[in-house]
Amino acid sequence: MSNYLFNDKNIAWQQLGEFENFRYSILNIDKDNKTVDVIFKFEPHNPIVLHRHCALNHLFVIHGEHRLYYANGELKAIRAVGSYTVSQPDPVPHRECGGDEGAIVLFSIRGTEGVMYEILDDEENSIAALGMQDFIGLYEVANSQAVST
Repeated sequence: MSNYLFNDKNIAWQQLGEFENFRYSILNIDKDNKTVDVIFKFEPHNPIVLHRHCALNHLFVIHGEHRLYYANGELKAIRAVGSYTVSQPDPVPHRECGGDEGAIVLFSIRGTEGVMYEILDDEENSIAALGMQDFIGLYEVANSQAVST
């Protein structure tokens, strides 16, 4: 059986503010069904900012290994390439990163008009929240940049 490599060179990766260790690309927003499809590219072994998922997420690991860590740094889960996970909203914050090769993961965020992700500082205080309107704004900015280049 053949091994397949995912080539991401044609994806217009974006950076979310000053947050490091990941990039994203919003693929689609369906306002009527309250769904945002976005892919994230995580650096190897370098967890992103502490956050919590406040909406249902369907995740598919496209490339590499997706790692999740509790706020205290303890490993929570490892998701292999090709794995599909349905993740319910969870008040327990975590960090994410890629394994040895990094990771590219498709997130389908579903079913809420409220907060989808809450970003926290190291003391677990809320410093930002992302909802549908935030994703719409990010999507519009990325598409306007693509058109102007």
